[in-house]
Amino acid sequence: MSTAPAIALEERRSRSFLGHPPGLAFLAFTEMWERFSYYGMTSLLALYMTKQLLTPGHAEHVLGLGGLRHLFELRGPMSDVAFASLIYGWYSGLVYFTPVLGGLIADRWLGTRATVVLGALLMSAGHLAMSLDQSFLVALLMLIVGSGCLKGNISAQVGQLYPPHEETRRTGGFTIFSAAINIGAVMGPLGCGAIAAVYGWHAGFALAAALMLLALFIYLSGQRYLPGKLPATTSSGEALPPLTTAERRRVACLILAILITVFPNTAYPMIWNIGVLWIDGHVSLASPFGAVPASWFNSIDSFASIVVVPPLVALWAWQARRGKEPNDVAKIGIGCAMTGASALFLAVGSAMPGPDGKVGVIWPILCFVGMGFAFIWFWPVLLALISREAPAKINSTLMGASFMSLFVGSVLMGWVGSFYDEMSGAAFWTLDAAIGFAGAVLAVLLGRLLTRELEPCAPSES
Repeated sequence: MSTAPAIALEERRSRSFLGHPPGLAFLAFTEMWERFSYYGMTSLLALYMTKQLLTPGHAEHVLGLGGLRHLFELRGPMSDVAFASLIYGWYSGLVYFTPVLGGLIADRWLGTRATVVLGALLMSAGHLAMSLDQSFLVALLMLIVGSGCLKGNISAQVGQLYPPHEETRRTGGFTIFSAAINIGAVMGPLGCGAIAAVYGWHAGFALAAALMLLALFIYLSGQRYLPGKLPATTSSGEALPPLTTAERRRVACLILAILITVFPNTAYPMIWNIGVLWIDGHVSLASPFGAVPASWFNSIDSFASIVVVPPLVALWAWQARRGKEPNDVAKIGIGCAMTGASALFLAVGSAMPGPDGKVGVIWPILCFVGMGFAFIWFWPVLLALISREAPAKINSTLMGASFMSLFVGSVLMGWVGSFYDEMSGAAFWTLDAAIGFAGAVLAVLLGRLLTRELEPCAPSES
């Protein structure tokens, strides 16, 4: 039998992308364009709801919207801003809840590849459905289910590119992957925001749909470089062995680490929801070229996350050579504290308006930049930790479970944001900062326990 195919396969595997497996490039670019579509759409979402969808002449045509408002108003009548914040929070939260189901589907039935393709198709259809007011809630539902199939499984495939013992290289891979996410997140609000400003809201949503289809094309083009995880049963249908006591203890500690990140995942996305509305109403947006769209600010934090990656990776490598690199839990705690400190910039800006009553643009810029720095400290670190320490038999499921942090955080963000128009700006953003600082406190309290339990495991344990 000819060895040519085997040699060709080995050559493909030996090629590298920035010193990493070539499959990382396809996963990173797939996620980059998927994030373009997601962040492009969400940068418009709060503004679209408050300026058009919820206004008379539009709201009554949206299928199911009246019933949803009745459900949310069980606590009492609420403003359109409060209603929009709750929709935004639940949509964002459910986008990150469904990866748990997507992980189960991949682990037990379809495998990661087929599940990702299904998710990409559903998300493309969802973005297209945003082209009509009437199908708004249907579109959100398709985006929620599609994202659930795609997100956790893309992240799980990143981890599967590396042997279990290459923890530093894996963390670097997740950091590059997160940088690709943030490139898409920078371009999405700029592209969709500009198109929406010129051609209308629905044109901006259509651009998001087109880029989601591009993401699917890239993913399909890189199949030969990607791992495909088999269902979590044997060919005879026999279930894999249950978790050992040590594995259950490790899983419990990973869940605690996920819990810590709920706090920054509540405080941080507030800037994409209430933050954009606050900027639109209170910040001076004039420029020599006309007023800057408020949606463009949603690109700043992602750009900051890109810029900080090279020096931060270099810093961690320098610290590692000297045995002084913070452990993963400490890094997550630092990210929580940075999130709280960043929100304080908006509190200070709210308390110091100019003579015209408008807040200087420097305050939201500082806040968004700080949030972008904070993200790199806590989120890719959490993903790398789970990828390394989660038992192999439930690895995709736990990667999906990590997005439960974003689910709970986003729902809480929407709920806290619904009180925005009942508080002063300074008080509201101080509350947001306190949520971030609470995560840092919890990381300190649990740090020793988690560090002791989550030491790198032996490669053979799975």
